[in-house]
Amino acid sequence: MAVPLYQAKADFFRMLGHPVRIRVLELLQGGPLPVRELLAAIEVEPSALSQQLAVLRRSGIVVSVRDGSTVVYELAGGDVAELMLAARRILTEVLAGRSELLAELRETGGQAS
Repeated sequence: MAVPLYQAKADFFRMLGHPVRIRVLELLQGGPLPVRELLAAIEVEPSALSQQLAVLRRSGIVVSVRDGSTVVYELAGGDVAELMLAARRILTEVLAGRSELLAELRETGGQAS
């Protein structure tokens, strides 16, 4: 039986739902990076990074290329970078709305308006 599109989308976003995976995708927006540079930028245990890279690789979001003893990762396509930018825009709008509400609460001293 085929998985409904909404379920596939939910699975996709669930796969993205880990801070290390998001950080990897942010870093790879600037271009391919070797694992050692990802490790230096993210500061997690090598085994933890390896596990998260494997999830991203299995999902097809990133690809890896071996260059001698170095493994280099890159985004599989430009759509992932666009998704990360869209997430940033959405989050900016959400947080801006919260700061406006916070400012209003401070102005009214918590009184109902």
